[in-house]
Amino acid sequence: MKEKYAVLVGLDWADQKHDLRWRETATGQVHTMVLPQSPEAIHEWIGTLMAKYPEGRIAVCLEQSRGAVVYALMGYGNVDLYPVNPVTLSEYRKALHPSGAKDDPVDAGLLFDLLERHPEILKVWHPDTAPTRLLRSLCEDRRKAVDLRTGLCHSLQARLKEYFPQALSLVGESLYSELCCAFLMKWPRFEAVAAARPGTIRKFYYAHHSRGESLIQQRLEQIATSRPLCTDAAVVEAAILWVRTLVPQIRALNRAIQDYEQRIDQLFKAHPDHCLFRSFPGAGPQLAPRLLTAFGTDRSRYALALEATNYFGISPVIERSGKQEWTHWRWNCPKFLRQSFVEFAGNSIRFCPWAKAYYQQQLQRGKKHQAAVRALAFKWIRIMFRCWQQHTPYDESKYLDSLRRHGSWIPKKLEQVT
Repeated sequence: MKEKYAVLVGLDWADQKHDLRWRETATGQVHTMVLPQSPEAIHEWIGTLMAKYPEGRIAVCLEQSRGAVVYALMGYGNVDLYPVNPVTLSEYRKALHPSGAKDDPVDAGLLFDLLERHPEILKVWHPDTAPTRLLRSLCEDRRKAVDLRTGLCHSLQARLKEYFPQALSLVGESLYSELCCAFLMKWPRFEAVAAARPGTIRKFYYAHHSRGESLIQQRLEQIATSRPLCTDAAVVEAAILWVRTLVPQIRALNRAIQDYEQRIDQLFKAHPDHCLFRSFPGAGPQLAPRLLTAFGTDRSRYALALEATNYFGISPVIERSGKQEWTHWRWNCPKFLRQSFVEFAGNSIRFCPWAKAYYQQQLQRGKKHQAAVRALAFKWIRIMFRCWQQHTPYDESKYLDSLRRHGSWIPKKLEQVT
């Protein structure tokens, strides 16, 4: 590090200020300072170092791989960023300070110490292409919007159960559908829909693409034979106001999610690895872009498939102490990436015969559903890694031929089923 860089920097970022500790390798001088969280302060500080060492490179060790500081520094060509996992910094702090007390200036010194004394455990961060980073951000934000909508639907469901439970069967299973939103805005209480004429209700269902005659007749009979659960004005009025508060938010999220999906589809189709990740059975329009952004476009990021499975949090962790040995799933990992591969593996069971056979074999060995799906995801990542390295779309026939050459039990099992 000392031979490669003119300045070594440890930076502990915070919301309002940043603590820094850096050494000039030529003179050995060590500096500490507190930098305000503002674009002007950050650019002025890094500009001063670059002006002093115009031909030298600057290494910055920090506790994040995205955020305001990273976005500010990644635009400088002679600045290399070394992100550190927060768990790594926490354990290093406990190793040197038994109390484990967190302090920003101390953490800046620890980050500097990691950069100077343990460069072998650090890896320089290379940002992916701009379209790939945009696609990754959109996929993550879309998932957050879906989770937010799910929370609102749970709240809506809980309130309807208190005063208008019939609505849950009158609008179908999807509480975020336009049918449900329009129904609750038109008839927010049971007395309102009970007073409506059957022809009006039937016309409403037809207008919202629910035209099954048997289902409509069943709903009309339910309205005619039911009675309100609660008639207390204090309960009903408050509940109606809460429902009218939630429904517009759900509708707004529906429009936002649709916008996200359209933009994600545009970026994904324009990406050079589009065909590769669409070739995996069960990926679909939502999971395929998430798988693509998980791997990225830098083929040198992972030397082995095991490195990818470790980073994604799919490979298990084996711990040993004396004669004891136990295995558990990986706790510290990017949760969104792990969930992406787990969801894909679970979805592939419906579209891929060998994946279904492998999943059933894991269940027969005594594993529970989640452990079996993670085992399948581990296998899928190894396949994806090879396809990704060779720029080759997935071909199931070639994969099954490879399994036959290696004497795998999977092709034999599929032939028996056939």
